[in-house]
Amino acid sequence: MKRAVFPGSFDPITLGHVDIINRGLTLFDELIIAIGVNADKNYMFSLEERKQFIEETYKNEPKIKVMTYEGLTVNFCNEVNAEFILRGLRNPGDFEFEKAIAHTNRKLSEIETVFLLTSSGKSYISSSIVRDVVKNKGDASGLLPEAVSDFLSKK
Repeated sequence: MKRAVFPGSFDPITLGHVDIINRGLTLFDELIIAIGVNADKNYMFSLEERKQFIEETYKNEPKIKVMTYEGLTVNFCNEVNAEFILRGLRNPGDFEFEKAIAHTNRKLSEIETVFLLTSSGKSYISSSIVRDVVKNKGDASGLLPEAVSDFLSKK
């Protein structure tokens, strides 16, 4: 079984993430969406909210599991027997940053990193841009999966 981990903070999950996840589903038998926990980071959404957004978005997809983890991604991958890390690339800056992480992960383990380019219509979307739109009372619904948009419309 080809199992991959798609790690991130998902604060919140965006349509850019969804693009990578949906395309990753065609490559792997199982995809673990792994929400990293960093005690030094201030999140807009709680860990439980972020997890619920993803679970709701993928409630009908049996190939997806949603989990949380702390520490090194490669250690988490080893714990869940994942052979691959899935990452999305939006631009050349992402590539340079992700390449360094992938090389480090490869040095620490046998885990391969698979990169997918975000679809051109989604490449401008980032969680930080979405958070800025939400903080400033803008309409972020075109950037978010329905589960997050519904949550925000009820706030």
